[in-house]
Amino acid sequence: MPRYVTRTALLAVCAAASLAAASATTAHPHPRTALLDCAGRPQIRPADYILACGDGNSRLTSMHWSRWTSQEADGQGVNVVNDCVPYCAAGTFHGYPVRARLHAPKGGHYTEVTLTFTASRPEKAPMTVTYQLTQGPIPPGARGTARQATTAPR
Repeated sequence: MPRYVTRTALLAVCAAASLAAASATTAHPHPRTALLDCAGRPQIRPADYILACGDGNSRLTSMHWSRWTSQEADGQGVNVVNDCVPYCAAGTFHGYPVRARLHAPKGGHYTEVTLTFTASRPEKAPMTVTYQLTQGPIPPGARGTARQATTAPR
């Protein structure tokens, strides 16, 4: 066999082995669980996230995620909330530091977020609140928020 054919075959085998090794090292041991945005698009470790899809009166900003697994994710940031005083269109947005925990995965995305206010919090808000997250796109014309809150005792 000519020398160049042997060399080409050897290079092809080495290239195939390198590609196989590279794909094995970048594979995740579990699928990436995502956070669905208001349009139903998956987000991984978003820095900003709208909680109130219908009106935008509550959102997470400046998020830094310390953990993101297939079962839950933990992060810290700011919950920016409209006080709706005297009414929402004329209200003022206020920021409150929070710890956020995404959990209850279903179908490849988280279905709940629990916020724990770490300093001040909105008036009449409990220290910890859990929201059901969007399961897909919000229909056109939907009003209010797409998430329902449940509260934990103070």
